[in-house]
Amino acid sequence: MPRVSEQYRTNRRGEIVVAAARLFAANGFHATSMADIIGASGLSAGAVYRYFRSKEELIGAVAEQALSAADETFALLLADGATPSPTDVLTAVLEAVSERIADHPVLGVDVTRIGVQVWAEALRSPELAARADEVYRRLRGYFSESARRWQAAGHLGADAVPEQVGAAMLGLVQGFVLQRLLVAGTDTEGYLAGVRALLGPAGDRPADPQVGT
Repeated sequence: MPRVSEQYRTNRRGEIVVAAARLFAANGFHATSMADIIGASGLSAGAVYRYFRSKEELIGAVAEQALSAADETFALLLADGATPSPTDVLTAVLEAVSERIADHPVLGVDVTRIGVQVWAEALRSPELAARADEVYRRLRGYFSESARRWQAAGHLGADAVPEQVGAAMLGLVQGFVLQRLLVAGTDTEGYLAGVRALLGPAGDRPADPQVGT
């Protein structure tokens, strides 16, 4: 028999993830079964289970798709030792949520709807709780690094703890995700206007390359 190429495996895996994401977004994680996903994928049960043993593993794969947008956003923000302001960081991340996660180009669904479901399911599923912890620690680490650089540039108090600042910044993003889904009229520009007003001038001050060097 001819050997199956890596590209073939990648394509099949992608088809399964897309099918799962669309069902999770439409029907909810809890109401979607592996049988539903198998049917929607158009593949055999054996083929699906060859790549994913459970819905939890599929949620992890969907999360990685969404995280790729965050990874790319922070890679640009923090490239070459850059020191973006907290406002710049939050603006870039919230725009990425609106343009590349809420309207995911590959999955074709609003991935934030799936994320909020995972938050609820994580309260009863140790496996999902562990995955959520891993995802949000990764995101919080990015925010913390941006705060650390902002502090080193002299724009954040010496007594501030970058990890705590990062946690607060992540909370603003999570709050936007929830309000966008649950509070009618919530939009990116309006929310960002509130963030800018909250942070004040310190959140917008450009980094001075001579400070802290």
